[in-house]
Amino acid sequence: MANLFASRRCTIVTFAFALCAMQARSQQADMTPKPDRFLGLMTAAKAHAFAHGAKVPPVLSPVDATLLGATPAVNVAALHEAGFRVIPWTTNDPAKIHALTALKVDGIISDRPDILQMVLKEERTAAAGDSAKLAYLDKFVVSAHRGGRGLRPENTLPSFEDGLDHLATELETDTGVSTDHVSLIWHDQFYNPLSCRRADGQPYTMENRVYLRDISSTDAQKTFICDKLHQGPAYGAAQFPDQTNDLALSPVAVAFATHEHLMSPYVPTHAEQLFRFVAFYADFYSHGAGKSHPDAAARAANARTVRFNLETKILPELTPEQAKAAGEPEGNHTVDPQTFVTTLCGAIKSNHMERRAEVQSFDFRTLQLVEEQFPEIPTYYLTGSPASLASPLVPAALRQP
Repeated sequence: MANLFASRRCTIVTFAFALCAMQARSQQADMTPKPDRFLGLMTAAKAHAFAHGAKVPPVLSPVDATLLGATPAVNVAALHEAGFRVIPWTTNDPAKIHALTALKVDGIISDRPDILQMVLKEERTAAAGDSAKLAYLDKFVVSAHRGGRGLRPENTLPSFEDGLDHLATELETDTGVSTDHVSLIWHDQFYNPLSCRRADGQPYTMENRVYLRDISSTDAQKTFICDKLHQGPAYGAAQFPDQTNDLALSPVAVAFATHEHLMSPYVPTHAEQLFRFVAFYADFYSHGAGKSHPDAAARAANARTVRFNLETKILPELTPEQAKAAGEPEGNHTVDPQTFVTTLCGAIKSNHMERRAEVQSFDFRTLQLVEEQFPEIPTYYLTGSPASLASPLVPAALRQP
């Protein structure tokens, strides 16, 4: 019996030692630093861009949730130390804006540039006498998401006007490619019936939706008016109770539409037309009907230097399940990456906007093509969760462990 107890005690002690060893190995594994996938991505992206003649590093543009909370996935300080700028999307809440500026992000993409400017004004007041903080705020990028869709229907001339009215230093928008190879501006790969209606009054639904690649830029502007307000439960998290389409609030868009012979300021626009609109806006407040406005000088000066952040709305190659989750059950219904890049960057170059425009995307294939063929145009890497950076959706040369 004594031998039996001794044997059992030996077994228990051996198990305890084994358990302790397993726990120690587990703790050691937990203490092993996990690779910073965002820093790894940007380091690989910079190497690729610089190898092809780029002069400035790519920019990381992560979803704001990955920067906030107790254990954020994005280490802003480490990225800054490595020479990368960080401009998150899409933040409208004042408390979150304050939290992001405390991390010293380089800018914020917001649906509400008016709220963003209000918070920055508060921070400037609080930073009185702090030259370093004031210098940081002076360089802060105020990016109007889809023109500032919180107050006007998104990606339209009135929305871009509203962004400029609030002195956004950058207009963020989305592009597709038409049948006549024009960089049409729209977020979805089709003109969304939740935002657009047919000018002839005929029904327009998801069942007869029109994809950007299947219509010319001329026909798009003759067919659609995209002035629907995103209000009510149908819009879910994308509803904006303060949004209005009152054209009395968009005098520059109205004047420009007349100048360009558009049937409405709310017709779909395109990248080259946006460049012209911003120049028209600057002239409107410096020499035109708006020159007596109390903010005329500030608006004109800002419009002359505002930047354009242009996204290629193309998805990485997706499985059928991934495509369905992304809202495109048939996968991409747009042009190939090379045509995307040739069209958009061609518009940038032909309008001499290389120093004022950048290309952003979740599809890093297009960004690599921009870096290879148009190295003078900066790139912005849009990101979601850190897990996505280790997935097959990321090109092998940029994929993270």
